[in-house]
Amino acid sequence: MSKKACTRDNAACEGFFGRLKTEMCYNRSWRTTTVNRFIQLVDDYIRWYNEKRIKLSLGGLSPVKYRVSRGLAA
Repeated sequence: MSKKACTRDNAACEGFFGRLKTEMCYNRSWRTTTVNRFIQLVDDYIRWYNEKRIKLSLGGLSPVKYRVSRGLAA
């Protein structure tokens, strides 16, 4: 999250957290989930979100594959 009153950064963060809640949290029972398991699930989701998800705005590539295709990452 960004500093106070930086709307562009805050909008991106709000969008991410909205997707996280919609895709990971809703429609799931958390009653038997331990704190450690919850942390692992959030970590897994963030890794998937940053590395593997397909984005149409990136030409149908994952963020990692897009950066590699542009020579931005190895």
